[in-house]
Order: sequence, then structure tokens, then C-alpha cells
Amino acid sequence: MADEAVAERPAGADPQRPQDAPSPAAPPRRAQRGDQDAEAAPPAAEANAPDTPDSADEAAERERERERAADRFKGLTRDPLAEEQGEDGPTDLAAATRARRAGQKLLTSGRDFTSFDRSRIGHAHIGDIHVSLDARRSGVAMRGGPVPEEELRRLRRAHLEPEGYVRLRRALESRRLVVLGGAPGTGRTSTALALLEEVTRNGEGAEDGERVRRFDPDGGVRGLAEEVAGGSGGRRGTGYLLEPALARPDARPPDEMDLDQLAAALAERGSYAVLVVTVGSAANPLLAGRYGVVCPPAPTRELVAVRLRERLEEAHGDDVEGAGPLAGLLEHGADLSVDPEVTEAVGLKDLRPAEAELLASLLAGHLLGTLTREELLSGCRSIAAVQAYEWFAGADRTPPAPPSGDRTPVRSATASLFHPVAFRIALAVLGGASHSAVSAAAHLLTWELSVQSDPDSTPSRPLFCDDPESDLALSRACWDEGAVDVAGAEVTGRLIFYRGSALPAAVLAEVWDRHFPVRAPVVRWLRLLADDPRPQVSMRAAVAAGELSVRDFEHGFAELVRPLAEAPTPRRRIFAATALDQVAGHASHRRAVRKVVDDWSRSGTAALRWTAAMALGYGRAAGSTDGALDALARIGVRDDGSQLAVASWNVVRLLTLPEGAATVLRRLAEWTGHRGAEYQDLALVTIVRLATTDVDEVLDDEPGTPLGDRGDWPLLAALAATRPELTGRLADLFWTALNTARSQEVAVDALEDLLRSASPADGGEGTRPGLAVLLPALIAEEHDRRRLDWLLRRMMRDQEHPLTPGQASALWWLAVPARQQRPEEEERHG
Repeated sequence: MADEAVAERPAGADPQRPQDAPSPAAPPRRAQRGDQDAEAAPPAAEANAPDTPDSADEAAERERERERAADRFKGLTRDPLAEEQGEDGPTDLAAATRARRAGQKLLTSGRDFTSFDRSRIGHAHIGDIHVSLDARRSGVAMRGGPVPEEELRRLRRAHLEPEGYVRLRRALESRRLVVLGGAPGTGRTSTALALLEEVTRNGEGAEDGERVRRFDPDGGVRGLAEEVAGGSGGRRGTGYLLEPALARPDARPPDEMDLDQLAAALAERGSYAVLVVTVGSAANPLLAGRYGVVCPPAPTRELVAVRLRERLEEAHGDDVEGAGPLAGLLEHGADLSVDPEVTEAVGLKDLRPAEAELLASLLAGHLLGTLTREELLSGCRSIAAVQAYEWFAGADRTPPAPPSGDRTPVRSATASLFHPVAFRIALAVLGGASHSAVSAAAHLLTWELSVQSDPDSTPSRPLFCDDPESDLALSRACWDEGAVDVAGAEVTGRLIFYRGSALPAAVLAEVWDRHFPVRAPVVRWLRLLADDPRPQVSMRAAVAAGELSVRDFEHGFAELVRPLAEAPTPRRRIFAATALDQVAGHASHRRAVRKVVDDWSRSGTAALRWTAAMALGYGRAAGSTDGALDALARIGVRDDGSQLAVASWNVVRLLTLPEGAATVLRRLAEWTGHRGAEYQDLALVTIVRLATTDVDEVLDDEPGTPLGDRGDWPLLAALAATRPELTGRLADLFWTALNTARSQEVAVDALEDLLRSASPADGGEGTRPGLAVLLPALIAEEHDRRRLDWLLRRMMRDQEHPLTPGQASALWWLAVPARQQRPEEEERHG
């Protein structure tokens, strides 16, 4: 490329005062406007022409050289992600930014992921109530036998009736049999016992002291019907509690006729029975029948208050009327239970009964002085950690087996076993994404877990047995309507979340730290998610990969970050860069990340340099903005600017940082005056990108910030509107791009896009406030006004989207205030 000077606007000059600066070396798109009159043409460079005319051949060669330089420059301004191949197309950068922001909010949520611990709280004593939170007992079958009267009295005193309890009692009284469904730990068993205690309180069974009995699950519904009918002594007025073993591979759920037979036997003996089942595909037919009801949630807020009062009364038994110290403690306890720091540490929207009792015990301990505030918060954090522990401890300890004596080959049923845990992991990684995306990812992970567990069998899963309601109930999840990015547009979709900010981090910590064999299938799964064309999937997965790497950086870097950083596709390299930035968000690992990125920017392969550039654009992979710009410049100018596109893109991203704009603009000005053409190109390409990049493609801020509220604005106009002190430097830099031959064409096109953004299709004011600040500083000289006049006339002649005369006149007056106009200009533009 022939040497070409970059036009420089006088530094610090008043942008409102015309300057004697060189005009563009060649009018934009000269060959395409042969039918336009001379008055509409932009100013040419006749004043700077040499005294001795060139020969026709020299002029033609110089024109071809300018065209080659302009074409090369146009290639440098391409989308750095457009090189992705395939029908899925490049990544939607705005959607990727929003997904990354949502993923960070989901996993951090005000807590340091590395400090999330599982305290040694597996059980607690609250008064005379023993609260067990140990998952190792969750799978133990309930043994048959009478429920002691002492336990019934304790239950009567401690149980709080959930909303809908009266309806449940009436259903039991009228039908004699109720199938009560719910998720484990939600209080369904205590509700069942409370119902049976109440309906049998004045019955015949009260005489022998065995009015409520637990029935062995192995006996099933038919065995219970036989006992009620008289096979075991013919008790009358008894309440039976049965939890059928429906989760076993060979279990067959009772049909409606079995339930009818049991109900008839119960009516004959004046007895009652409650069958407690876990919501899911096996139990759904039972819950859909005439005996099925869903257990309402326990009133945990009231339970916390009642248990807290009980604990405090034990310590102040002489002050039950609330006239002394107890009254103050109760008031303080009520405030403490809603303390933002406490609720954040708990991180759950709905507490289950055992969790509510544990929280009450922790609050009471702090109020009574036996627990410090730090111990209180640590105990609160343990609640979500213990829930994650219960979900995964021994999840595959009972592998499915074929029926006894059946030698017929069967397809592996491990998929059914692993789907619940896979769904919880997928929800932890992709929470806030669409329900379909989380479900698809869960099935993908189910396959990986099944293959890892049983590599000799082909995993299978029934196609019509998914139960979204059961998935929500068993995983403490909920869904809501929200915006989903589809093909660059936002549409309404069904989004799914955990019911609590603490659960995503707790699930990932439990899986990664306590179950090492699971890492291999999870790593393979995350690599698959990195290829997903939907940013809501790939970017959330990248954030989760970064958080997992924080917990074991050696493993995460070797298995996730480094392999994807060297991948041939930009989508995988973006995944690696995002994961690295997430790691850099933790002070404990920031130095390591900066060392890695610096090494890649200096001596890495082309793919590693590309990944380093993307990581630098987030702003945390270098010690300072100047350090990040130095590294980006090294990447951009190397190998004849082969990676200048991605380097310039990430220089633009640094402009959105609170303290980065002034530094970036200063360095851009320095690069435009650099002797090396590659540095000049880096500056010019970055300047053009400022005008062609929308704010929401590069900004991490939430809506509600000055830039965040202008997501669809070009960044150049948004910065002018929100940072007026930068307007002069922004205008000077863009003026340089407009007046440098190789960048002139794309810069003029960018200016056209800026002008059109002032009149959006929806009829709003668009970017007019920003342009009202920027354009007068940019259109400060005679030839600038002539170029604007030519551009507005070209836009009016546009065949597809012509500018109306009124719009053109408004833009002219916006750019050229009356005090700058000459009489003939005022007459021409109204």
C-alpha cells in the first residue's frame, strides 16, 4: 500500500471555528454518482493538486491504488465474528452481551462464589424438635408401625396449617382416602400425619393408643387394603400413612381399582389413609385421579416467627406476656429476619419446614448471644448448600435393574435416573433462559451422564414422559414470561429460574467440589453448549465455566479454557474469553488471568491472540486501560493487521468502561499520528466502529444507566449525549476518518447511518439529542458543510429509503446552527 498521510484536525481547536485543513483526497463513491450535478458533489482536492499535472497513466494508477486501499480498509471494518461458517450465522453481539450480564447476575448475586461454603450444620435441635438436614437419610425407606402419641402431641403443637388445609381434611373425611403429592422436604408427610391425627382424634382407634400407623412401603396399596379389611386384627378407626415405593425400577403404581378397593375397606372399618407420593411421571396418574391432591406449601414465614418465639420463650420463660426483655428480642428478631444481608445469605424465596426451623434457631442463637453475626450468616448460607447436597448425594446409588429372571436384553434406563440431577445442573448454568433451552440442555447432559455411568449400554429415554411441572417442583424452580432474543429481535417466551439466588452457585459448587467423576461429562457438555448458536445458552455457559474454573483453576483452564481458546471457530474462542474474564472478576485469580492473556497477546498462536483480544475488551484482563490498549495494539498491528478487526472491536468495548473513555480517545489520537500505517489503520477502523456499533452490543450496564438507556443508539452519538466533555475529541477523531482517503468512503457511510438514526422508524426522536451535540462540533468548516449538503442530497435520492425534504432540512439545521450559515445556505435549507 502506498504511503498515505492521515488528515489531522488541529488538537484543541475550537470545533465551531472553520479551519484551514486539507479536504478529502477523493470524493466518496465518485464512480457511482455520474448522474448527479456538480453542485451536489462534495468538495474535491483541487487546492492541493501539484503544480505539474500527472500523466493519464500515473493518475489512473494512483486512483487504482486509492481504491485498493479503500477496499482493504473496508475489509478491516468487517464484523470480527462474521468469519463463522455455517447456516447459523455470526453471534448476535447484543444478545450475547445481555446473556452474559444475566448469567453473571444469576451466579454472583451479591455473593463471592469462592466463599460459598457448606457449614457443618446437618441437624439442629429447636426446643424438643429434632431438625435433620442430612441427605444421607433421604433415601431410607420408612418402616411400618404405630406413630407414638408423644410424636402426635408434638406434631399437634408444632404444626402450622398451610393454606387449603381445611379442604384437604374435608376431602379425607368424605373419601376416606387421599393421595397427597409434593416434593420431598415440603412438609407433605407432616401434613399427612396432622390430617390423620385430627380425623382419628375422637375415633375408635384412640382407645388402644394406635390410632395412627405407618404402613411398610413394600406392602403397597393392596397389602394395606388387606390389613384394613381384617388381615392383621381388624383395627377400627385407624389412620394409615403409606409412602408407596414408586421410584424403584420394578415398581408398578396402583391403579384406580386398587384405590377404590382400599377406600371401600377403609369406609367399612371407619378408618382413613393418606398416600404420600413424590410428584413426577410415576405419580402423576395417581394425582390426576379422584383421590389425588397436591400438598399446599407450608407457611414458612409464619413458621419462622413461631419457632423463633418458642426459642426465645425458653430463654425468657418468665416474660411470656411481652412486657420485658422478650418483647424487645421479638421485635429485634422480626427486623433481623428481613434484614437484607440475612435474606441475601439465605438466598431462597421459599423455605421448607426444616429450613425454616433451622433459620429460626440461627436467629435465636444470634439474638441470645451464642452466635456472632458472621456465624449467623454462615449458617444461613448453609441452607442452600445443604439442599444441593441432598439433591446429589448418592443420586446413582441404586442403578436400574431388569426384572428378576428376565434375560431379555433391555435398553439402559440410566437416563431416567440422571434426568433430575441433569435438569438441576442445567438450570444452575442456564437459569433465566427459556424453558425449552434449559430442557434441551438437560437432556444433552443426561446423555453425557448416562454414557459416563454405563458406557456399555445405549442410553434411552421415553419420548412422552417429560413433566415440566414435576421438574419445577422437584428442583425448586419457577417460570415467568420474559424477553428471549431470536434472530436479533426480542420476543416473549417462558423463562425458568431457581426460586432463590443461592441455589445456582450452591448446585455448581456441590457438583464440582464433591463429585469429581461428574466433571468429565460436565466438561463435555459445556463444550457442546459453547457451540450453541443461541447467545442465551453459550454465554451463560461461559460464565458458569468461569465460575467453575475459579474453584479449581488448574482443571478448568486445562479442560475448558485453553482448548476452546485455540478452537477454529470464533464462537468457542468467545466462550473461552468470557470464561477467563469471569475468573478475572475474582481478586484471588486476577493475576493469573492477566499473566495468561499477556503471554497470549505477545507470543501465542493466532487463535490465542484472537481470544486474548476478546478477553481484553472486557476490561479486567490487564492491569490498566493503557495496558489493555498496549496489548490490543500488539495484536492488531501484527502480521500486516490480520487481526486488526478484532483488536479494534475490543478497543471500542473499552470505551464503555467508566474510567476508560478518556484514555482510549487519547490513545486513538496518538495512533492517528503514528508513523506506522498499521497503527493509523487501527485508529481509523476503531473510529469508524464508534459510529457503526450500537451501545447494547458492547455495554455491560443494566438499563437505567446513562448509556444503558440508549441501547439502540450508535456509540458515538450516545457518548456525545452522555459525556459532553468528550464531544470535541470525538468530533476531531471522526473528522480525521472523514478526511483520510482510505477511510473516507466507510466513514461517510457511517455518517449517513448516524444521520438516519435521528429519524427512527417508530417515529421517536431517535438519536437527535446526541447528534445535536456532535454534529455542530463535526461540521465546523466550509468543506464539511459542503460534504453534509452533498450527503443529504444523496440520501434524498436513495431509491429504497429516501430522506424527505423536511427530514433533510431538520438535519441540516441540527448540524449547522444559524450563526454558522451563509445567506445562500439559509435560503437553500429553509
